[in-house]
Amino acid sequence: MVVDDRRPIIINAFQNNGSSMPGRSNTLTRPSRQPTLRRTLMRDDTRPPPAARAGATSGRTLNRPNLVPLNIEDDEPTGCWTLASRILTFWAIRPIRALFGIGKDKAIVQAWREKIALCMIIFFCWCLMGFFTVGIQPILCPDEKLTKGSKYIKDQFVSHDSPDLEQYYLYKGKAYKATKVNEKFEQQIKQGNNIKLIPDDFKGKDITPLFRDCKEDSKNFFCNEPIHPCSSIISNFNECKIVSEDKGKVEYTLDRCINSFLMSTVTETIRPSYEWEEIEKASTKNFIVYNGIVIKDVNKMGNITIDKETEKMLKRSFGIDGTRYFLTTKNMKNLGECLIQNGAAGYLNKESMGCGLSKIITIVLTMSILGVVLTRFVMAIIFSWFVSGKLAKPIPGNRIRHLHTICLVTAYSEGEEGIRCTLNSLATTTYPDKMQLLFVIADGIIMGSGNDRTTPDICVGMIVQDPRLGKPEPKSYFAIADGVKQHNMAKAHAGYYIVDGHKVPVMVIVKCGTPEEAKAAKPGNRGKRDSQLLLMNFLSRVTFDDRMTPLDYDMFKKIKHICGVTPDKFEIVLMVDADTKVLPTSLSYMVTAMINDPMIMGLCGETRIANKTTSWVTWIQVFEYYISHHLGKCFESLFGGVTCLPGCFCMYRIKAPKPGTPNTYVPILANPDIVEDYSENVVDTLHKKNLLLLGEDRFLTTLMLRNFPKRKMVFITQALCKTIVPDEFKVLLSQRRRWINSTVHNLMELVLVRDLCGTFCFSMQFVVGMELFGTSVLPAAIVFTVYLLIVLGKCIYDGTKNPERETLKYVWENGPIAPLVMLFAILGLPGILVMLTTQKLIYVLWMFVYLLGLPVWNLVLPVYAFWHFDDFSWGETRKVQGDNGDDHSKKEGTFDPSRIPLKRWHEYEKETRKLTSPYNGPSPRPSIYGQNISPSMSRGISPGMVPLGSSPSMIASNRPPLGQRPSINGPGPNRPPLGQRPSINGPGPNRPPLGQRPSIAGPGPNKPPLGPRPTGPIGVVPRPNIPVPPGAIRPPPASMIRPNISGP
Repeated sequence: MVVDDRRPIIINAFQNNGSSMPGRSNTLTRPSRQPTLRRTLMRDDTRPPPAARAGATSGRTLNRPNLVPLNIEDDEPTGCWTLASRILTFWAIRPIRALFGIGKDKAIVQAWREKIALCMIIFFCWCLMGFFTVGIQPILCPDEKLTKGSKYIKDQFVSHDSPDLEQYYLYKGKAYKATKVNEKFEQQIKQGNNIKLIPDDFKGKDITPLFRDCKEDSKNFFCNEPIHPCSSIISNFNECKIVSEDKGKVEYTLDRCINSFLMSTVTETIRPSYEWEEIEKASTKNFIVYNGIVIKDVNKMGNITIDKETEKMLKRSFGIDGTRYFLTTKNMKNLGECLIQNGAAGYLNKESMGCGLSKIITIVLTMSILGVVLTRFVMAIIFSWFVSGKLAKPIPGNRIRHLHTICLVTAYSEGEEGIRCTLNSLATTTYPDKMQLLFVIADGIIMGSGNDRTTPDICVGMIVQDPRLGKPEPKSYFAIADGVKQHNMAKAHAGYYIVDGHKVPVMVIVKCGTPEEAKAAKPGNRGKRDSQLLLMNFLSRVTFDDRMTPLDYDMFKKIKHICGVTPDKFEIVLMVDADTKVLPTSLSYMVTAMINDPMIMGLCGETRIANKTTSWVTWIQVFEYYISHHLGKCFESLFGGVTCLPGCFCMYRIKAPKPGTPNTYVPILANPDIVEDYSENVVDTLHKKNLLLLGEDRFLTTLMLRNFPKRKMVFITQALCKTIVPDEFKVLLSQRRRWINSTVHNLMELVLVRDLCGTFCFSMQFVVGMELFGTSVLPAAIVFTVYLLIVLGKCIYDGTKNPERETLKYVWENGPIAPLVMLFAILGLPGILVMLTTQKLIYVLWMFVYLLGLPVWNLVLPVYAFWHFDDFSWGETRKVQGDNGDDHSKKEGTFDPSRIPLKRWHEYEKETRKLTSPYNGPSPRPSIYGQNISPSMSRGISPGMVPLGSSPSMIASNRPPLGQRPSINGPGPNRPPLGQRPSINGPGPNRPPLGQRPSIAGPGPNKPPLGPRPTGPIGVVPRPNIPVPPGAIRPPPASMIRPNISGP
């Protein structure tokens, strides 16, 4: 197998304008490549990149110190969201803001406006959820009218056997309020009409025979000219009489029939309703349905005179909907009107448009939510049973190989016990020691609460430093801050971490700050994101051969010395917090998953709680941690889109091999687009602060998914770690405030990514949108849950109170079944998931503890977090001495970028070798890296050379006179005269004339012409096997000669 030892190709590179090295077709220093024109996420396109990237990225330069710098004024943040927040809070004038304790600072005022605007939007979401949960039914399909004294709305369907119909008169299938009808009669009596009130015996009876349809312009009380054609069909149609046989035979007769116009003025009406089952199952087929009206007792209407064809169709109409028969002929239509006039008993029960719409909306929402819940449940089981085991299992037939991995540990105020536990767990993994580098970053000179030493002293005291690297000196780098704090300094301590027979290379970066901030409360502290970017910027510059800061070059030298490889060989970064314990096999499982699938760009393992039984605060977190991994992350991992890789235990790919193209890589974490957006230092809006100051870990995941939507972010169930969770409620409150707020703002960014897998409702974008809405309405959900349970209890009580009712049927028809089914599915399915995946019944018990804590999770924590949208401190989570709670977004002073030199590696290397070479005489200035030069960085120094400062130099003041120096043929007081020096062909008194000297192509008196010179396979001129005299320096081999760029 031929090994390709060329420099790897890096795809998606920037243009390289500043390098003095010749361009090569297989490196990223190709002038033909153009910079990407991607829209920036965290700032306007017109703004320059952050200082941490400007000048350190190919094709971009910083302001030159010899030019007059431009005075860039700090503009107020603008944009659609800023404008919307000001519109929504137009009422918040200065006196009102003063009531909330808001001063005159523009940044604070704008942050407060954005907080209030977000709270208003969230409250609107609460109202929207309340409408769809408990409000849509009463509004679109109300059960009772809100007006005083009225139980039903107009034309509402009421069962025909309801006792409420005893207070109504029936007319053409409708029921009219008896008191309202009698009021109309009383008015006519007062006007002198000879009429009497309808007796109470007829309440609940049909009074249709008393009325007739008259001409349209007739407004008289009595109908003198009826227009109804029934007189020719029904024999007794002209009788204006009704009879009640319930309490004896009571008749009510009028001399003239009343105009039906009177009933149209009565507004309180309901519709007696019949179910289809009653009509179909009637013992005697005595029901006819015409146009939705139920006609009863046709046989009791008297003699009906109709032709045979009409009679035949009438018989077919019994027991069914006969509307189609009554519309076939004119006679049938007239017959239908007559039957309604004499025998309409009610209406076929059907829902109103509002009731139907409310049911459709409820069903659609319920099915959508239940569909997502069940899909998440099923997909999580599929992932646990069939997929998770294959991700981290070595592929049979492939040789076992390991990737160079950096284990990044960010430390802030942790104690010695926690840091040592983390480093011990990483050093004692089953992964080979020589293939990993422990990279510890101490974020400033910090002394945590309860510690007797600063965090840097604790970290440095744990490693064995390599004495050949000398004493570390502070080196400058670009920090993530605004103003003068963009300049920061750090020391790179390199050595080995030795524990239990393991010797792992380790580098401890101590951010010590500039001399100006030496007396500050927290010198060098710039935040966790700055610690991550210190490494990410370094890896990006190494990968792309970009300009380096002095700290970058110092780290480059020392990493190569302790690891034996250059930093560009590292492909994986494991990010771990300084209070996390990684299980021994976790790192091997995670790297194996990366090797098996080159499309995986990030992954995480399961985080478990180490202090489960400390207090009730830790009790309620056990199941919450478990279900967030084995339900949420398992589902997302099946589609390769885990939306949050926790910063305490996750892994990213620095660069990914391009499938099918050997020795070619695609930058992932080292991609300039990722690093540039993540390096944003101007954090001037509420949205930016929640993304970059509180949820930087989740925001990095969002950036990865946004820039690489087709690559995968997965969850490895075999990789485990343990961490210490808050055991006091105030600490939990502070932690979850940061987590919830960052979740909301990150989901707001992620829901705009349209390239995620799936489409419409079956897409990760839809799931992200539902998760965003669900996070926002958590407080309302728990409140409405309590309300629904109360309604259900009342419904059960009403069902059991009446013995004539079937309780279950009554509850099913009148109770809030759909929302409660959805609720119990959301709460109950995780318990089933536990039994199907882990088989540890103890987690079922932890689930009940978690359910008892639901008011804390769904009400207290979210409401507290939403109201503290503009609080960007870490609160009670990590206390340090001298901490005043300020974040790293405030601008202090003006940054001078010229204080941080930027050079490429070959420029640094050229200076270092030049300053340390013994042939250049005394150095006019000391080396920027001290006197001790690593042997691994001394390439190009001939054998026998001694680095400057480590032993007496050959250029010392006591060197012998020129004539007494030893010659190349051996020791001697004097060198022979020039003509007697031996030639390269062997000893002799004289060198041959120039034309007779042998050429490098072979022995001979003359060199051949230029054209016929033989060349090697890659344009390298071969050297002949020329004898070398004793003591002479052998020429370098052909492989070290620079290739002939122009070819033969």
